[in-house]
Amino acid sequence: MTMSLGPYASFIVTSYAAAAIVVAILIGWVVLDYRNQARRLRELDRSGVTRRSARSAVDTP
Repeated sequence: MTMSLGPYASFIVTSYAAAAIVVAILIGWVVLDYRNQARRLRELDRSGVTRRSARSAVDTP
């Protein structure tokens, strides 16, 4: 299957490459942010901080 992109081949290839790079950067950003948030939640859990939604009605002051 041969594809002829014509005189705009360089623009088309560059556009697809730029889009792929942007998607890869966004995926990397999400992965790094997930790891950071998970680490912060583990630290909070170890220090004894709990969510308000985890409390029962009896626990409220």
